Parts: sequence; structure tokens; C-alpha cells
Amino acid sequence: MTPSTASTPSLDVRGLAYAYPDGHQALFGVDLTVGRGERVALLGPNGAGKTTLVLHLNGILTGGAGSVAVAGLPVAKKNLAEIRRRVGIVFQDPDDQLFMPTVREDVAFGPAAAGIRGAELEAVVRRALERVGMAEFADRPPHHLSFGQRRRVAVATVLAMEPEILVLDEPSSNLDPASRRELADILRSLDVTVLMVTHDLPYALELCPRSVILSEGVIAEDGPTAAILSDEELMARHRLELPYGFVPSSVA
Repeated sequence: MTPSTASTPSLDVRGLAYAYPDGHQALFGVDLTVGRGERVALLGPNGAGKTTLVLHLNGILTGGAGSVAVAGLPVAKKNLAEIRRRVGIVFQDPDDQLFMPTVREDVAFGPAAAGIRGAELEAVVRRALERVGMAEFADRPPHHLSFGQRRRVAVATVLAMEPEILVLDEPSSNLDPASRRELADILRSLDVTVLMVTHDLPYALELCPRSVILSEGVIAEDGPTAAILSDEELMARHRLELPYGFVPSSVA
């Protein structure tokens, strides 16, 4: 394994192209570099290829042309265990990630599977729950929590693995305003690279200084989020719309 260095980007995608077995070409040569500690929003209409790109980051999808590297480590079969530790994906529905009797056991599941035991495991779980403000709920069954609390626990299950990249799929969906704000505060506090897949453009502006538009399987735009959201012609061309009356400068 090549050791990581501070200058190595968290994510380096080169010429990534992928066609599904039915012949549908989802990606046509994507180039994307994300530096350590960056928070980047991945925007685009439905069917643009966003999910296909994300599934290449931890090797769920393989076999396409091009390359993907995480902190300098190629996403390849021989590296998949380490890659899946480094790339933590938080799904849109937290119930897809929470399946143990208690919050503590859910957060401990990944580290325990990686061989961490005893006091060290307890410390890892406590630290991950503290980072999302859920330490006092460690002994609760996840299904007794609110939707927003379950999403925060889902983030903790990923943080417990100390990932290089945190990938969030529609993190603000189905959250009430207070939960939305609490999650935003948590995400701003984290010292990891964040790639946020979202249709919530104000949330992207609030949390991600940089945005990338993926459209028809290619990177159509890459730049400051405020500049992208202020470009009405660009937005319309890629079927992106701000909420009625929202002005990008109101958050930027």
C-alpha cells in the first residue's frame, strides 16, 4: 500500500466511464479531484450518473474504463477492504444502515468487524457518538429515535471507521428545520472530506464551498457553489432549480 501524504487528494477520478450490463452508458469519462478536507456538493438531475459515480468510490461497481483512487490507494479488488473503510457512505434512509438492537451496537458493528475489541472499541463508539451529539442515546433502540436522530446515528456508524471521505446521499431529506440545522452544524465540525449528493441546493450552498454538476454522465461544471447557483442559464440547462424566492447570496 502506498502511504498517504498531506498532498495526496482524498479522491482522484480519472477518465471514469461505465456501461451497465444492459448497455446503458451511465458515465462517459469523468475526471474529478477532491482535496483533503474539502466539502463538495455533487449536483445534477435524476439519471445524470451520480449514483453510478458514488458506487465506484468504494468498489461496489467495478469494471469500467478509467481509474479511481482514494487517498492515493487505487480502488481495486485487492484493496477493497481498506477502500470501504476509507469511503463511508451515509444512505438517504438511515434505516438501511441501522439494524442492531441498540445505537451502541450499531456504531460498534464496523469497528468490531475490523477487529477492535474491549476498551478500545468502547472509546471508538463513544467518540463517534459524541461527534454527532448522540452519546446519551447509546443504549436506545434505534427505532425509538426520531428520523433526524437516526440519521445522526447513521453518520456515527461511518465516522467510527475513521473514513477518509464521508459520502452523504441527500442528507437533508425528510428532516424538520431544527434537525436540518443540527446536521449542518455537525457536518461543518467534522475534519473529514465530504462529498454530498443532493438536490437541496440551499443546503449545498450552506455547507459546500465547491459544487460539481454531473449531467448526462460527464462533469458539466465545477466551481464555487454560489457562482454555479447564480448562473440561471447553466441551472436551467441541467434541470436544477432553486426554491422560489431563494437568492444564492442570502447564504453565501
